[in-house]
Amino acid sequence: MKFLSTILILAFAFSATAQDVSLALQKRKLPDAETINQDWNKTAGGLNISFANSNARFAREVPPIGSIQNTWNAKAWKGEKIHTQLLLWTNAKKSNISIQFSDLKDNKGNLLKKEYITSGFVKYVITDEFRDGCGYRKPADFDSSYVADLIDTKTLSINLEVKNTQPVWLSIKVPGDTKAGNYTGTVKLKGEKEYNLTINVEVLDKTLPAPSQWKYDLDLWQHPAAIARAHQVKLWSDEHFALMKPYYTMLASAGQKTITASIVNEPWGHQTYDDYPSLIKWTKEKDGTWVYDYSLFDKYITFVMTTGINQRINCYSMVPWKIAFSYWDEAAQKEAVFTDAIGTPEYNAFWNTMLADFTRHLKEKNWFSKTYIAMDERPMKAMQAVIKLLKSVDPNWKIALAGEYHQEIEADIDNYCIASKWEFPTDILQKRNRDGKISTWYTCCTEPYPNAFSFSSPAEQVWMGWYTANKNMDGYLRWAYNSWTKNPLTDTRFTAWPAGDTYQVYPGPLSSVRFEKLIEGGQDFEKIRQLRLLYVKNKNTVALNELNNALESFEIKTLSKITADEMLQGVKPLLNK
Repeated sequence: MKFLSTILILAFAFSATAQDVSLALQKRKLPDAETINQDWNKTAGGLNISFANSNARFAREVPPIGSIQNTWNAKAWKGEKIHTQLLLWTNAKKSNISIQFSDLKDNKGNLLKKEYITSGFVKYVITDEFRDGCGYRKPADFDSSYVADLIDTKTLSINLEVKNTQPVWLSIKVPGDTKAGNYTGTVKLKGEKEYNLTINVEVLDKTLPAPSQWKYDLDLWQHPAAIARAHQVKLWSDEHFALMKPYYTMLASAGQKTITASIVNEPWGHQTYDDYPSLIKWTKEKDGTWVYDYSLFDKYITFVMTTGINQRINCYSMVPWKIAFSYWDEAAQKEAVFTDAIGTPEYNAFWNTMLADFTRHLKEKNWFSKTYIAMDERPMKAMQAVIKLLKSVDPNWKIALAGEYHQEIEADIDNYCIASKWEFPTDILQKRNRDGKISTWYTCCTEPYPNAFSFSSPAEQVWMGWYTANKNMDGYLRWAYNSWTKNPLTDTRFTAWPAGDTYQVYPGPLSSVRFEKLIEGGQDFEKIRQLRLLYVKNKNTVALNELNNALESFEIKTLSKITADEMLQGVKPLLNK
């Protein structure tokens, strides 16, 4: 395996822009070991500390460059979560370094309490490279490296090794009832001696609603079986449900709106490391009648709703990646598989019986109006056959599709998520908005940028929120939230697709730089939406035009010429005037 010393995207200056992977892979010039060693020898003795750009990834074995930043100056809306990084580096071993915060206080005595400030040591995991994107891969064929991504909030102190750089992720969640004003406090690092750095936060007199009220429509697909495997508990046990709760609560706090529900076994043809079992048990009895056990489906849906994810239930799928529907054959006393093609009389009969019963059950549970039959990247002809069947069972069935844009079926898709290479026609999008239909977009293994791989620039996740606002869409979708690899805490590479493609958070649950930046992008979308409404209401055409003109630059092709971080630095101040 080709294995580079550290992340290929190198370390960046504290206040400089972080190169997006799209440009860094073209521009990079890796320092050799001798150069790195010389840079360390030039490093000041003792523990070096500086605030740093949260959009940058810093190499572990390369000393950072740039001027020391002893103060973090930030602006925030009430209800907003803001981030920075704190860099620690040394040319001598340092032991038991811990971090503490003071309350932040304004000149009137109001407090932004330290309980709302969190820190986590950013851990290094193995990543690879984009190369051809989609397709199965062998690790030996791809350059692999270490990248700072996992945010470890559970480790209270660290031992910093000789000639190592250690990023620390700092977040402040400003409560919605905070008084507007300028708040000042300190972050204290304790080791062989104490170091104090200053935090200044200007809380503006503007408020973000709670994530459950965001218009930004985030949809990261959940994988419950992966949580059971990672924590070594029995699938669907009480322990499993208890362990799932913090994962789903964390996802709800990012603005997640949709429950991912599997109604057949392996709706994606077992592309994941872990099994993806059905929440519904299908049984064909000896007399040929069908029985459907919804007890697990009901328990799971009810559970997820308690975590705050409760607007939609997307059921996967009538059109899986492999047409093979397993069920229990009572007469044969074994698992059987139905494989007849979509649109055939046999397929229609197989699904018609289930859909009629499922419709009845959902209406009894009062869930029918929020339930969608969902498909992922399925051909138009297959979609047309399924739409016809669904509407014959009940014309009020809702349909979700993530895939190519097809004008022929657009009107039938209530929740339409198109691949990044597509755009909704302006008139169609306006009509969908008027009709209350959901229109989003997604990225996957196809796009080198913008994306959410473990080697992607963190700024790209924020950039996505601005792109969504520019295109007047509702949100962003990505598989998957937590379809973990074999060893997800150390190695984000998978047997197929670029590293990090299958998950955004780590077992724990532990967040990631990518996930935190995804939240920031959703917040920016909400800010943009609120400011547009405010400027229209106040007839402030100058500010409205300035914001709209800034948004127009957010086109995917632009990222081949300028980094996401550089773009964001130019427009972010517009949200905090």
